[in-house]
Amino acid sequence: MKVAIVFGGVSFEHEISIVSSIAMKDVLKEELIYLFLDASRDMYHIPTDIIKSKLFSSGDYKKFEKVYFQKGGFYKKGGLFAKEKSIDFDVVLNLSHGGDGEDGILSSVLDFYSIPFIAPRTEACVISSNKFLTKGYASSVEVNTLDYKYFTKGDEVVVETFPVILKPVKLGSSIGVSIVKSQEELEYALDVAYEFDDAIIIEPFISGVKEYNLAGTKVNGEFKFSIIEEPQKTEFLDFDKKYLDFSRTSKAKEVDLGEKLNNEIKESFKRLYNNLFEGSIIRCDFFVVNDKVYLNEINSIPGSMANYLFEDFSTLFKEVANNLPRKKHIPINYEYVNKIQASKGK
Repeated sequence: MKVAIVFGGVSFEHEISIVSSIAMKDVLKEELIYLFLDASRDMYHIPTDIIKSKLFSSGDYKKFEKVYFQKGGFYKKGGLFAKEKSIDFDVVLNLSHGGDGEDGILSSVLDFYSIPFIAPRTEACVISSNKFLTKGYASSVEVNTLDYKYFTKGDEVVVETFPVILKPVKLGSSIGVSIVKSQEELEYALDVAYEFDDAIIIEPFISGVKEYNLAGTKVNGEFKFSIIEEPQKTEFLDFDKKYLDFSRTSKAKEVDLGEKLNNEIKESFKRLYNNLFEGSIIRCDFFVVNDKVYLNEINSIPGSMANYLFEDFSTLFKEVANNLPRKKHIPINYEYVNKIQASKGK
């Protein structure tokens, strides 16, 4: 199988996407084709055998061939008298973290050009990339979330009880997130968050809360779960700690929470994944407070695809690639227009 990895894009997590994509060389056994989207959304074919992070920071990636979308795939322009060349691949892995990749833009483009891809479809991206919408979605499928308040830039922000955790609505990887312990810290935290987004949510900060990660997918109606992991953290996972996880390939340690909580976490995952996330491998992060499971966030394109949580990620990847959702065929036959013309005698 030939896998085209599309990464980069216009996002605050652009560099994370580069690190995550390079790490896949140590994860997937398939032939990899790297397609890099730069800050101008120009796409370049980066040779797999020489890809390294310095190519991008130095701008040397521009020495390689430009790539363009086309129906069913991608092509590279030939020389003055040469024909354009199509890129041979079987499936796309969308590894553009954050904006472009996780907000639905790339999924929409790939869908529009009928390109098979592993990643959430547009609707799932919109819901999971916006923490405010995630809360509403989780509630609708009966998954618990912590209480929260939603504010947009310019609103008066009132916090009655500290400490709280303040998050930009559309950012991942803990970018712009602050733990706020007093009124004096609130204004600074707001300034930081609004540098990245025009909307925020504020939740109560629960010191020492236990967090657990579960990744999974659904193949032919059957859920495939990873182990449940308890990430090692101090007060909370900041950007630097999460950044390191995006190049992670070593296996995580499984935690056993007992039959009740193990099942509750898996059932919550099932309700969240539903049919909405078909065609993707996602990771959900949960809190456990007083033996009750709460959703923290949905990682629709987790770092390094959360490969380290699965016993046999390569086989799972192939199963997903071979069972992607199919778009419903919509016949266009101009029946209505023809009836109008016939009624007018034209």
